[in-house]
Amino acid sequence: MAVTDEAIEKIKAMITSGALRAGDRLPREADLAAELGLSRSSLREAVRALSLVNILDVRRGDGTYVTSLEPRLLLEALSFIVDFHRDDTMLEFLRVRRILEPAATAMAAERITAEESEGLRDLLDSIGPDPAAEELVVNDLEFHRRIVACAGNSVLASLLESMSGPTTRARVWRGLTQTGARARTLAEHRAILDALAAHDPEVARSWATVHIAGVEQWLASVP
Repeated sequence: MAVTDEAIEKIKAMITSGALRAGDRLPREADLAAELGLSRSSLREAVRALSLVNILDVRRGDGTYVTSLEPRLLLEALSFIVDFHRDDTMLEFLRVRRILEPAATAMAAERITAEESEGLRDLLDSIGPDPAAEELVVNDLEFHRRIVACAGNSVLASLLESMSGPTTRARVWRGLTQTGARARTLAEHRAILDALAAHDPEVARSWATVHIAGVEQWLASVP
């Protein structure tokens, strides 16, 4: 493993130094191993490890390439890890979401266009005043995904996308069991949208915080 780690570090250094850039093809295995002073087997293991986290792309019959290195691609590994969350960590995911999403919502308020605001209004209108809990959660996920996209920060969008999965079940559960939860969610969505359309970052941030804190407080109170 120590030899493989060394190989990983040497390839990483080539990428971070700019010797290899996004989209570049790596030299032939024998040439790269000689250049880096590695055995071909340790180089092969390093390439395999880096391909698992989307840093390298091994194309059979073509060669090995550096990926686009876009945050969405690199953070897919985080999404994979998040899938293994336990129910007792769901509250922790909500707390992280409460830190990140209000900031993203405030950023979106500064950048959102009239067309994007109208699209969000159409999305909210599409489920009517009394949606089923599952329908509301699907709409909720898309509503927040679009808002974060409007913030214009791909790293933040990818992080929040990975956070949304573990909290989905809690949102459905709340909608099915807590009196008035669905009506409150709809009202909070409208308030967030109004703040976005008015380009008011602080009001947008406040409503997003209230919105997420409501789920968090409910979950914390459930025996």
